[in-house]
Amino acid sequence: MAWPTRIISWLFAALAGAVFGVAGTISHPIAIGWFPVGLVVASVGCLALMIAVRLLIEDRASVLACGAGMIGALIVFSGRGPGGSVVVAQAAPGEFPYGVTWMIVLTGIVLIVAAWPRLRSGNAPTQ
Repeated sequence: MAWPTRIISWLFAALAGAVFGVAGTISHPIAIGWFPVGLVVASVGCLALMIAVRLLIEDRASVLACGAGMIGALIVFSGRGPGGSVVVAQAAPGEFPYGVTWMIVLTGIVLIVAAWPRLRSGNAPTQ
């Protein structure tokens, strides 16, 4: 793959990761009863995007760019906004810490998918 194409794929992967990171960061605390629906859906969505980037673009740097976009969005939206609003609120004593769990799960997804060995080898057997 030529360098301009690689750089463009890194930028698009980072943009897609940022979009999924924002969506996951905003929706992760949604729960129905005791079941954390938002956390599960956000985790599955981010995992699916990372696997798709890993399978479609055989460049590990694209996967890292996608993961950096996700984690960057998490960091940006986890802080206090200019108006004082907080998207990822700290859990009250006795409540489930959705924010901390989302940070750990997202970081684990990025690390596992980025570190996974190459799935296809260049030396495919011929019949």
